[in-house]
Amino acid sequence: MSDTQLHEQLLIIDFGSQVTQLIARRVRESGIYCEVHPYNRITPQFLADYAPKAIILSGGPSSVIGDKSPRIEDSVFTLNVPILGICYGQQALCLQLGGTVETSTEREFGRADIEIVKDSPIFHSIGEVGSTHRVWMSHGDRVSKLPQGFEIIAKSPNAPFAATEDKARKYYSVMFHPEVVHTKIGTQLLRNFTHKISGFKGDWTMAQFKDESIAAVRRQVGDGNVICGLSGGVDSSVVAVLLHEAIGDQLTCVFVDTGMMRKNEADEVVDLFSKHYSINLVHVDAENQFLDLLEGVSDPEQKRKIIGKTFIDIFEAEAKKIGGAKFLAQGTLYPDVIESVSFDGGPSVTIKSHHNVGGLPERMDMELVEPLRELFKDEVRELGRELGLDPAFVERHPFPGPGLAIRCPGVITKEKLDLLREADAVYLDQIRKHGLYNTIWQAFAVILPVKTVGVMGDGRTYEYALALRAVTSSDGMTADYYPFDHEFLGETATRIINEVSGVNRVVYDITSKPPGTIEWE
Repeated sequence: MSDTQLHEQLLIIDFGSQVTQLIARRVRESGIYCEVHPYNRITPQFLADYAPKAIILSGGPSSVIGDKSPRIEDSVFTLNVPILGICYGQQALCLQLGGTVETSTEREFGRADIEIVKDSPIFHSIGEVGSTHRVWMSHGDRVSKLPQGFEIIAKSPNAPFAATEDKARKYYSVMFHPEVVHTKIGTQLLRNFTHKISGFKGDWTMAQFKDESIAAVRRQVGDGNVICGLSGGVDSSVVAVLLHEAIGDQLTCVFVDTGMMRKNEADEVVDLFSKHYSINLVHVDAENQFLDLLEGVSDPEQKRKIIGKTFIDIFEAEAKKIGGAKFLAQGTLYPDVIESVSFDGGPSVTIKSHHNVGGLPERMDMELVEPLRELFKDEVRELGRELGLDPAFVERHPFPGPGLAIRCPGVITKEKLDLLREADAVYLDQIRKHGLYNTIWQAFAVILPVKTVGVMGDGRTYEYALALRAVTSSDGMTADYYPFDHEFLGETATRIINEVSGVNRVVYDITSKPPGTIEWE
């Protein structure tokens, strides 16, 4: 039995929705362990091994009435466990149980209002019959005839079967998406399904996960030695502290300083892990090596590839010097695991290459240790707090693997990196002084590959322009710019220009994601 099977488990069957991960995050927030698996990986044997206490069927981009559209594995219906179908999940559930789905001329995308028309445990503490509630819809098809045993419990102007139930079998379905923040009743609705209808106790806590993970690492590693690539970010830092608590001196961390980190960050990493935690730490100052290889390179993908390959080469060389390690630790997170398996087996579009230590296990013949592979980012932060890491360290904004290299469009130079480090530090200091740091998902400065004319005193200047970026997000999948007031922006621009020599113009990026990305490269 795996450690996760010590707890009650919910299964999320993925039909390709872009927000399936949000279902898992909402369920986890209620203290319930759940996993996301693509519909085409669900077999009778898988279901027997996983033994879910309940199942949620996700939305998806396909039309359920189309040729070769995704289907629910038939053995799901023989488990006798509660099922909740969401959007496509509702349509597939109803169609496969004998209902009818049709393409609608009255589609719903975005905000919509549903009216509760029948008392149901799924609407417990949400509203009475006749009450209306704002939800988020995204559908072109709709159910037009319910299977035997189902009843309508909510409707909307363009979805007469906005929510349905088969109370006897504990099958529920909704046409809207309860997992997104725009559906204000969504968290309570999901909790009603998991706790009130399915009977989950909510027995999965981060304190228990920490203890179980430590035990799992000890079982896997035994008396072997482990090498961990420490970037200084939250993920690798939490991995390092967890492993050190589990196996002590059997762990050696390798910190490759690329020269692309924020101001004073390299010193802070060395002080925290080498001095405070007394972890075996190899610190490699490779700034000059990275800068030499990046000289003259302006293409962002080429930058990422050079940094990734050089990191691997240096890490591998240091590991060989250490010798004797059988295991390689990585900060793989659950979104990485989910995204590595396309729900339909097809290729995904690469927006940006990711910078990690991929390829090392094969090259070095090492077994992977990935204690965070079941966690989302917010859960990693919670685990860090459980492990006693400084909250200010754990709650730091995300920082990309290639570091400041991708916040420096165009050719990279040490001069530009040093200037960017100073400007970024002033910007973040401003955000903290105004009490905004924990309200913002990510904030940073970008040095632009242009110089502009300015006036300082009675003299002409020709110096760099700087862009500021700050976004709000719940998961990094979508994001919107943070609405600073103009007084803050003016004050921040003045500080940067006065305190950072080489900058004479500051602009603020108000692009959302999509169409933009959070980082500039």
